[in-house]
Amino acid sequence: MNENYQLGISQTFPCSYLPDQQERLLIAVDERLQDAEHYGWLMSQGFRRSGDQIYRPHCINCRACQSLRVLAHEYVPTKSQKRLLKKNGTYTIKVNDELQENYYPLYKNYINEIHKDGAMYPANYAQYQSFLSGKLTQQLFLEIWHDERLISVAVTDILSHALSAVYTFYHPDYRKNGIGAFSIIQQILLADKLNKKYLYLGYQIDDCQKMNYKNRYYPHQLLKENSWKTINK
Repeated sequence: MNENYQLGISQTFPCSYLPDQQERLLIAVDERLQDAEHYGWLMSQGFRRSGDQIYRPHCINCRACQSLRVLAHEYVPTKSQKRLLKKNGTYTIKVNDELQENYYPLYKNYINEIHKDGAMYPANYAQYQSFLSGKLTQQLFLEIWHDERLISVAVTDILSHALSAVYTFYHPDYRKNGIGAFSIIQQILLADKLNKKYLYLGYQIDDCQKMNYKNRYYPHQLLKENSWKTINK
């Protein structure tokens, strides 16, 4: 895409992930970028979305955030991921194409129990809708059920060439079951099933415990100096 588009730069503010660092965002404010085709292109350039705001880190003195995407067709589970798949093999996987009313209680419990130190605490319904809903592209909601109990929802954007993992929330009782990692694997498998080349996982931040888990799925690619580099195990 060779057109000139308008981008905005946010003010500098304290980083949400790395202490003593300052954060700044590059924001896709041009109305021509607010559709599925352009959003997919922006994802390939290292952007993400929060609600309908498309952004990319644009920090002055830090390059810690690295865009990461898994090569879905080539994905091979590690030994620990195979054990996780076996451990959680009795769960039922369902895919929905609309936000459901029974998601919010699960989301609220997740935020209020697991992320008490986060910016989204305490959870509220307006925040939930604005954060997870998006008009940019079609979404899927990958549900995990334990018998009749909904235990996890992975919000996933559909792009022309990929899926993008937006956010996963789950019942705190299942944290010990590795349900977050299990949800990522299920999204990789779904991407492959839908003939999508990649699953975008957002930003890998090596020095942040909350954000340094995304490079455990192989093979994957990291965006470095505007070029995607493939990492095999």
